[in-house]
Amino acid sequence: MADSRLGLNELEAVMAVARRASFRQAAIDLGISTTALSNTIAKLEASLETRLFNRTTRSVSLTEAGTLYLEQVGPALQDVRTALETVRSHNAGPSGVLRINAFASAARAALLPLVLEFLQRYPKVHIDLVTEGRLVDIVADGFDLGVRSANLVPTDMIVISLGQAQRYAVVGSPAYFAKHGRPRSPADLLNHHCIRIRLPNGAIYPWHFERAGEVTRLDVNGQLTLDESSVVKAVVQEGVGLGFFMEQDVQAELEAGQFERVLDEWTPARDNLCLYYPNRR
Repeated sequence: MADSRLGLNELEAVMAVARRASFRQAAIDLGISTTALSNTIAKLEASLETRLFNRTTRSVSLTEAGTLYLEQVGPALQDVRTALETVRSHNAGPSGVLRINAFASAARAALLPLVLEFLQRYPKVHIDLVTEGRLVDIVADGFDLGVRSANLVPTDMIVISLGQAQRYAVVGSPAYFAKHGRPRSPADLLNHHCIRIRLPNGAIYPWHFERAGEVTRLDVNGQLTLDESSVVKAVVQEGVGLGFFMEQDVQAELEAGQFERVLDEWTPARDNLCLYYPNRR
C-alpha cells in the first residue's frame, strides 16, 4: 500500500532529477550525494509501488507514471514553496530601503518621531529621508513616500493625515520692535523691513494671511532675499528685519524670548501634514 506521508525532500528530488535528466547533476543542485539522491528516489518509488524513472548507464527519463506524478505534484509543490516564502517573509518582517521626500519643516514637526519609532520596530529597514523645499514627483524621482501639506498632495495619491495642523508665524527680534514698532495688520508690513523668501524655482514666496474669511497674499518689501531658513533665522535674530516661518521652526526662539510674534490673529491653522504614496503600491 502506498505511503501518503511524503516529505518535501522526496518531491524536490523527483523534480530535480526530471529537470536535469541526470542523478549526478540533480544531486549537485540539491547539495547532496548521488547515492543519497538515488536512495531517496528508490524509497519513494517503493512507497508509491511504481517506477518513476527509466535508468540506463547513459540517460535518465521519466516513465509514464513519473510524468503523471510530476504533472500532479509540480504545481502543488510550487504552491508549497510560495506559502513557505510568504511565511518566512512575514516572520522576518519588512526589510530594504524606504525612500521618503519631505519639506524640512514637515520632517521636523511630524516625520522624525514616526521614523524613530519605525526603525525600532523594524530594524531591517533602512530609511533614506531627503528634505528639500521644492515639490517633487515622488514616483519619477524614485521615492516611496512623500510628506507635504494636504493642499500640495497630487490627487492621484493615497493620503494619510498626520494630524499636524500648521501655522505660519511673523517674528522679529525685541531690538527690531523697539526700533521700528509693531505691525498691526498685514498692510503695515509694507512699511517694515521684511526678509523675502526665494523658492527653489526662483519665485518669491508671498506671505499668507487670513482672518474672518479675509485672505491676503503679500509680496513684502525688504533689502534681503534669501533661500535658506536657517540664514533667515540668523538675520532676524540680528534685528535686520521680520521673518515669515512655520510656527514649529521658531518655537524654541519664541520660548527663549529671542523672537517675538506679531499678527498672530492673522495666521490661523492651515492644512494638515499628510503622508502620501502612489496608489499602485
